[in-house]
Amino acid sequence: MLTPFDFNHVFQESIRVGSPFLTLVTRRNSLDHPRLGFAIAKKQVKRAHERNRIKRLAKEYFRHHQHQLPNIDFILMAKQPVVDLDNQQIVETLNQLCQRIIAKQKG
Repeated sequence: MLTPFDFNHVFQESIRVGSPFLTLVTRRNSLDHPRLGFAIAKKQVKRAHERNRIKRLAKEYFRHHQHQLPNIDFILMAKQPVVDLDNQQIVETLNQLCQRIIAKQKG
C-alpha cells in the first residue's frame, strides 16, 4: 500500500490483533491479493536499521505466504520492545498474528 487514502481506508473499519511487540491492522480489500503497509514510528523504533530489519522480515514473510493469505490489506505497526527480539522471534510473532487475523476474518 502506498497512498494515504489506502492507509486511511484500512484504519477506518479495521480488525486489529496485537502482541507486546507488533500490531496488525487489517481490512478486506476488493483486489484478488493481499497488500502490506508499514506504520513503524521513529518514536517506537528509534534506529533506522531496526525499522528496516522489521520491514525486511515482514516483506519476506508476506512474499512466502501471499498465496495462503486472503485478500486483506495489512498494516504492520511496531512497539518499542520489538528491537529486543531476534529475527526468528519476529517472524514467529508475525505468523501468530496473521493466523489470528485469518481466524477472525472467517468467523
